[in-house]
Amino acid sequence: METAEHIRALDEEGRLLTAAARKAGTDAEVPTCPSWRVRDLLRHTGAVHRWATAFVAEGHPSPRPLTDGPEELDGDALLTWFEDGHRRLLDALRAAPADLDCWTFLPAPSPLAFWARRQAHETTVHRVDAESALDHATGAPVMEPGMEPGMGAVEDHAVDPATDFAVNLTAEFAVDGIDELLLGFHARPRSQVRTGTPRVLRVRATDTDAVWTVRLSSEPPAAERADAAPPLDADCEIAGPASRLYLSLWNRLPFPAVTGDPALAGLWRETSGIG
Repeated sequence: METAEHIRALDEEGRLLTAAARKAGTDAEVPTCPSWRVRDLLRHTGAVHRWATAFVAEGHPSPRPLTDGPEELDGDALLTWFEDGHRRLLDALRAAPADLDCWTFLPAPSPLAFWARRQAHETTVHRVDAESALDHATGAPVMEPGMEPGMGAVEDHAVDPATDFAVNLTAEFAVDGIDELLLGFHARPRSQVRTGTPRVLRVRATDTDAVWTVRLSSEPPAAERADAAPPLDADCEIAGPASRLYLSLWNRLPFPAVTGDPALAGLWRETSGIG
């Protein structure tokens, strides 16, 4: 995907997050992030937006700490604070030069491409959290498949058609997000998805040609993407439409379909949180 496409996605997803949070209310529980309420979600995502904006707008060459959102703000004031930070991030990305030089933490064609992509996916995942809170607040059936990255996991539940948070995601965007997660985040030494003996997990998008082979061992996962199912046998395959796969790998939806050893799918649920 192009940087401009990521910025457009960030714009849309931030607006959707705001709308869902406003309708749910800041005291609403967030089923996809146990122990969080909407105010916590807004403070976290708004703080991440401001953190990212500083790198893009000020060109910081090294890591900077992520500070917490304002505890003193709530209700409409907190929503306004969130909207302001989202708008400033968009403005910074749109104004940034193509040769922007600043710190990043995942491989990317450029720092500008990295921050646009990372914030588009960050905001999308948390938009799903806000919509789960809205469904919960209005009494709609809500599945509780996953948790805020790093918090652990819960059991999968049946998906109610009215609670399909993936419905507005394109396959292209979802494949891009799976690339970032498997080839970026989980290629880092801090990934906790490990096995005592070598195993192979396959992730297959049924509505595209994208197939990821993830080799698991006592080392960080080694993933590669192909445009067709590789001949290598897999111990477990997780398959489904790209948009559903994307959110399930982020522990926001149940896995669409699992074949082979279900323990590997369970391992992902239990250890894949991004802290």
